Amino acid sequence: MSIPVDVADLETALADVDAGYLITVSGEGRVKVIGLVPEVVDGRIVVRSPGRGSLANLQLNTGVTLIFPPREAGGHTLLVDGTATLVGGMVHVDATGAVLHRTAEG
Repeated sequence: MSIPVDVADLETALADVDAGYLITVSGEGRVKVIGLVPEVVDGRIVVRSPGRGSLANLQLNTGVTLIFPPREAGGHTLLVDGTATLVGGMVHVDATGAVLHRTAEG
């Protein structure tokens, strides 16, 4: 079951999560996942200290996905797709779409 989230309302949706994951993809198609604590600055999600692997991936592919698990079992996971920009060693993500999702059994 999925519930669309307007990207304009993303900051409100992020207030209901604790931590999440940034997913990037290398030029060879290898997926890299790192943990993050969400921070919104000027409408963008900011990932501090992303690590060399993620930074290298973003040099080749700026498309990213962010995953924020629910705080409680059976809750909705927040999935955010976006485009990343490197700014002073940090990743700024402009969301292009977001959805709250859980399995039909959830």
